[in-house]
Amino acid sequence: MSNIPVFLSLFPFLVFVFLLFIKKTQLLWASVITLLIYTFLAIFYWQIIPSFLYVSYGKGFFIALDIFIIILGAIFFLEILKDLKIIKNISYYLESFSKDYRIQIIVIAWLFEALLEGTAGFGTAGAIAVPLLIGLGLPPMRALIVGLLGNSAPGVFGAAGTPIRVGFAGLSTSSVPFIASLLNIVGIIVPVFMLWIITKGRPNRKKEFFEALPFAIWSGIAFTIPSILFVSLGQEFPTILGAVAGLILVVITTKLGIFVPKNIFTLKDEKEIIHTMSPFKAFFPYILLIIFLILGKIILGKVGVPINLGFNYNFSLFNPGFIFIITGFIIAFLWKSGRRIFSQASLVSLKGAVGPFLVIISMSAIVQIMILSNNNFSGLPAAITLIAKGFETSLLPFFAPFIGAFGAFVTGSVTVSNIMFGHFFSTAALDLGFNPQIILSLGVVGAAAANMIALADILAAEAVVGIKNSEIHILRGVIIPCLTCLLIFGIIGIIIIG
Repeated sequence: MSNIPVFLSLFPFLVFVFLLFIKKTQLLWASVITLLIYTFLAIFYWQIIPSFLYVSYGKGFFIALDIFIIILGAIFFLEILKDLKIIKNISYYLESFSKDYRIQIIVIAWLFEALLEGTAGFGTAGAIAVPLLIGLGLPPMRALIVGLLGNSAPGVFGAAGTPIRVGFAGLSTSSVPFIASLLNIVGIIVPVFMLWIITKGRPNRKKEFFEALPFAIWSGIAFTIPSILFVSLGQEFPTILGAVAGLILVVITTKLGIFVPKNIFTLKDEKEIIHTMSPFKAFFPYILLIIFLILGKIILGKVGVPINLGFNYNFSLFNPGFIFIITGFIIAFLWKSGRRIFSQASLVSLKGAVGPFLVIISMSAIVQIMILSNNNFSGLPAAITLIAKGFETSLLPFFAPFIGAFGAFVTGSVTVSNIMFGHFFSTAALDLGFNPQIILSLGVVGAAAANMIALADILAAEAVVGIKNSEIHILRGVIIPCLTCLLIFGIIGIIIIG
């Protein structure tokens, strides 16, 4: 067989990368254009049977609808909390339990960001955490870099398990959450990199770094180990409950003087910070959310609505998005808020969810076309089969994290990266005799690590801080931590497969 089918299978993705990097096209338009090209090729080159093109678009829509509800609910919930000043009160309590800037920054950039990533995801964590870091006295550029570092390991399970649940839709993933959580222990080093960056340029840098090193390592352990334990509840919980457990453990040990630096250093003069509610009231929305998520998983976890529209799709009734919305309404009611807060939160969440929804539709439809393109009149193999041949190397376990990382780098989303490469990984792994779920796990942890260098997240964080055209400087600040994590993942992949 000539190389033309392989080239045409890859051509739309080459256009996708060209549009993003060279033409600086928005991710949404790049995705739509790529889908149109693939549709054209499917019709006129593969000569796909029309009904299978319809199925590709239909399944792409319902996969995207699932994530749309999650994003809509997550943003709605977060907007309610911001409007009621609950986020400000949470940040006050996170700052006030220690006066040391190293402890404050790691708690906010690592543990609080993990909680935000677990409940909202999609760049929200950095957008909220970075201004808080600046408020602590960290220079804007440094705050941005540290905030991006924190938006890495928690991204494996993202917003209530979205990256695995939606990104690997249609694939066998029963073991992926547990394997990925084990691999994610590598995230322990992220707070250490944070500490290295925030102490840079300080008069007593060496002393400040090594004094707080035990705390940084402990903070990494306090999140990653509990997240493994919570995997058994479902992929919706490791990041959320891991962050909650980490916050509780770190607060307790800090109050007891365990793992804390001997000397206290601050970045600015203390000023009185106003809080408007008790700690319990501030954290109550997250307590309620977690209770509802657990109950929802128990009651509705296996309940779905079968959809038959010329293809079969099971729409799960346990969608975390519904729980986010219900919790948001209850909190607003308990706080006796007016109708304005609902309309404003609804509008913001709708605007924030539409873009990712259309991107996911496009990318999911592309993947479905690639899978189903063997149902054709041309006699050609499926596009995904042709591309997967390029992944068939005995070094796939080493390269999988880097491939997943590339997907997150160009799209800004672990979920989209998983949609792009999940089926390639699975097909290639089966042909090579590897365990596909291990390869998928390596891909997702690599994509999460690359969240810290994702162009979309960098641009969003720059907008929040008010910095422009500093992408190269920011990448220099995060590239070494990112490559270090990827290299470790790759080596682990070779060891466990080999």
